Amino acid sequence: MFSSLPANAEKLLSWKWPEIEPYYQDLKQRELSPDNVDRWMAEWSRIYSLVDEVYNRLYVASTVDTADQEAKRLFDSYLDEVQPRFKAAEQSLKEKLLASGLCPKGFELQLKKIRVEAEIFRRENLPLLAEEQKLRSKYSALTGSQTVQWQGRETTVAQLKPVYQEQDRALREQAWRLASERQLGDREALNGLWREYFELRQAIAKNAGFSNYRDYRWKHLLRFDYSPDDCLAFGEAIEREVVPAAEMIYSRRREKLGVDKLRPWDLSVDPDNRPPLKPFRDMEELVSKTSQAFRRLDPELAGQFGLMVQEGLLDLENRKNKRPGGYCTTLAAAKRPFIFANAVGVHGDVQTLLHESGHAFHAFASAGLPYVQQAEAPMEFCEVASMAMELLAGRHLGAFYGQEDANRAFRDHLEGLILFWPYMAVVDAFQHWAYENPGQATDPAACDRTWSETYRRFTRGVDYAGLEDVLETGWQRKLHIFIHPFYYIEYGLAQLGSVQTWGNSLKDPAGGLAAYKKALALGGTRPLPELFAAAGARFALDAGTLRSVTDLILGHIGRQ
Repeated sequence: MFSSLPANAEKLLSWKWPEIEPYYQDLKQRELSPDNVDRWMAEWSRIYSLVDEVYNRLYVASTVDTADQEAKRLFDSYLDEVQPRFKAAEQSLKEKLLASGLCPKGFELQLKKIRVEAEIFRRENLPLLAEEQKLRSKYSALTGSQTVQWQGRETTVAQLKPVYQEQDRALREQAWRLASERQLGDREALNGLWREYFELRQAIAKNAGFSNYRDYRWKHLLRFDYSPDDCLAFGEAIEREVVPAAEMIYSRRREKLGVDKLRPWDLSVDPDNRPPLKPFRDMEELVSKTSQAFRRLDPELAGQFGLMVQEGLLDLENRKNKRPGGYCTTLAAAKRPFIFANAVGVHGDVQTLLHESGHAFHAFASAGLPYVQQAEAPMEFCEVASMAMELLAGRHLGAFYGQEDANRAFRDHLEGLILFWPYMAVVDAFQHWAYENPGQATDPAACDRTWSETYRRFTRGVDYAGLEDVLETGWQRKLHIFIHPFYYIEYGLAQLGSVQTWGNSLKDPAGGLAAYKKALALGGTRPLPELFAAAGARFALDAGTLRSVTDLILGHIGRQ
């Protein structure tokens, strides 16, 4: 029967569930034995890859233009008609494999994950999970449509970022206030959307037998190697070990700028009065220079990036009605990654493309594993793949700049690593508070107050006097809180691993890169600590590890 499956997912885009279901029924009805389990797994992997790729293609179409009503209709139709049945059919096959007592070679960790997924699976949650996906589109449409009039033309909020780098402080402030005013215009709409999200997630957790959504989400994310309490302790370590270093960086910036107080519009301008970095003029130049950086780093990785360029697997330019942020997703059947970004001509766009390319290289490296399920690595290590690439490729920013500006850009990135951990701690702590306090979390005033208090706990040196409404609504502008709940600690943990990986490459460039690539090729076939170890890093959330990597970063900054 499987010989009749289309060769690629594009042909499945118009399929409805009745056309897909027979393949799952065929697999469900077969008797499993040691002799046929490998073939059964291969065919399951194939149908899963095709249907999952359909989802990702429709999702991409809904994000590159949130005003495209046809793309929205097709995606919503998939979420309503296909995805719930697809998830139920997948669950049936997982249960069949578990009941057989068989374990395909190299599938031990996947079986552990499947047991957890079987434990929390509830059919009554399928339509709720589909509804949650639709709310993502609402958030994307709302934030993606935010534009302002700037110097006589309609401009997205993201397109104002280059202005924040201008030496004219009054101009920076004007642009920053204009963007903030526009974002505050959606304050009530986002409050309402947050309540929808929150109540839906509480219902999902309750249906699965959990007293709160955090505990459900922990299992849903298949986190085996650390607990919520570990995250809270990590936040305390960040407050103790990193916040003082971040405060020092802010203080030095304030002194160099010659201002009494560092305001939010002072955070992107060069403190040494140098003109803004201009890494590229257009998307063609961004791609060309990135290709050059990868060629200097590693021919194999450069070839993979070139293949993505050739096959049109990049959508990089910011425009109206495009979802904010950046991501890399995998087209599983085609064994190809796709990168989405919102470039506006600043150096952060370079870092974003290097970051998402790290995810893409991970997809290429793990594509050779026998079963698609084996390629699904823990997100904490997926972010090592991306964040380490920012650092490994950082040696080759000369593709974009002269040496002085390349050093400047890399130093700014290293300072950004120090500043990131406290912000990550704010996002993570806010979500723990929200889902541990459901009675308060649906009250926007309580959310605003908690975000503001948490931000001030972890961020010292930036003055928001008179801008309290902007500060306290910062949680509304962190899309992970809405779209990917509890998905942010991964960046903090991965940064620990990525800095260690980079540290190895400073001592042995070829060996450090080889270990990185070897770890990526393991996909999800090893537990999280073993994946870190394969890349030459230690998986740990303790203050000592945090202190050592912070010292490495600060030492490198001091030498530049």
